[in-house]
Amino acid sequence: MAFDLPPQPVATASVSAALTTTKVEVTSDYHGQKIVLYGAVFNSTDRPADVVVVVRGPDQPVRIARKVQVAGLWLNSRPVVFQGAPGFYTVASSRPLNEIADFGTLRRLAIGVDHLAINTPADGAVETRFGVKDLVVSRLGSDYLDYRRAVVRIKHAAGLYDQDERGVTYVDKGLFRAEIDLPTSAPIGRYQAEIHLFQAGREVQVRQRPLEVRKVGIERTIYLFAYQRPWTYGFLAVLLAIGSGYGASVIFRRS
Repeated sequence: MAFDLPPQPVATASVSAALTTTKVEVTSDYHGQKIVLYGAVFNSTDRPADVVVVVRGPDQPVRIARKVQVAGLWLNSRPVVFQGAPGFYTVASSRPLNEIADFGTLRRLAIGVDHLAINTPADGAVETRFGVKDLVVSRLGSDYLDYRRAVVRIKHAAGLYDQDERGVTYVDKGLFRAEIDLPTSAPIGRYQAEIHLFQAGREVQVRQRPLEVRKVGIERTIYLFAYQRPWTYGFLAVLLAIGSGYGASVIFRRS
């Protein structure tokens, strides 16, 4: 009597990775930090494997205004707010992304600056911030791509967005490393490092590693106070500015 054997699973590669540090402490003399991600690919097949490292920081609203010419003057038009744009985003890969996977796969996984998903609310929503009405566009808006390119351009100029298609290097058979540069302007909060493993254009595994950037010392005390009690912090800042100005005027008047 013959029995049908179940199909054997196709052997695939696997990946393991870690960060040299999972906590970055920001002090008054902080000038950025370089973090190394290292790992290994365990491949039992003859098919080559590709590694893509994506590091994404906490989401932040981004406010952009387009300049328009009115009566010979360049003025800012009605501002647009993107919600959910990552404050930090970098991608490192073992080779160019378009050689690792096709457009649809990269777009679905949001891998690469061109495929970065920037969350926005419903089309046509309006928010009021500090007495000013801001239009919030969605990804269906007619000008969405122009504003999105502006967000990426501004973030890239500040060193907050980057893409290195040779950023993952193999130091030995199966062993790889990638460097993550956090600039001084990197936002405070929780980050997520994702290690994607591809074979033959298909993602076979993804690993996630947390990373936290936090202020310490007096900087953390001031940061938490400003975040938790913004009105009180603003009032005290105004009083301090008035007191400093008055003190300076008295000193110079005497001299």
